[in-house]
Amino acid sequence: MYDCILVPTDGSAEGERALEYAFDLARAHDATIRALYVVNVSGYGGLPMETAWDGISNALRDEGEAAVERVRELAPDDIEVETAILEGSPSRVIVEEARPSTCDLVVMGTHGRGGIDRLLLGSVTERVVRQAPVPVLTVQVDPPEVPEQPGESQVAVE
Repeated sequence: MYDCILVPTDGSAEGERALEYAFDLARAHDATIRALYVVNVSGYGGLPMETAWDGISNALRDEGEAAVERVRELAPDDIEVETAILEGSPSRVIVEEARPSTCDLVVMGTHGRGGIDRLLLGSVTERVVRQAPVPVLTVQVDPPEVPEQPGESQVAVE
């Protein structure tokens, strides 16, 4: 069903939760993982011309290299991993890379922001879900704690 799974990464430890799902799916479907880091150049458009863009660009690319290398490190030996570092608006680049001829599924984390944070920051994941031409599996990387209901007990199932 899946031959290639696109996994956008920001290099965060929280994002590794989405990778766990992607690795499980890749193993079940004998699929390749395509790890993608997007250098978000849109946030630096207002810098003065004197600012050394090369220095900023190099630092962001180094961050991207570390992020995709972390995916390689975490990947089980039986899963093939391809990597890419591209520049642009993260949601736009992810949607462009999520072509049916390139990948079959996108697996990405959502930080679960709500309220004013979501309004101010927007949501890359939400934009990808709305615009991607392939299915998108979202994984909440910081799930809320669910309080125990009266009368329920926590029983470990083995």
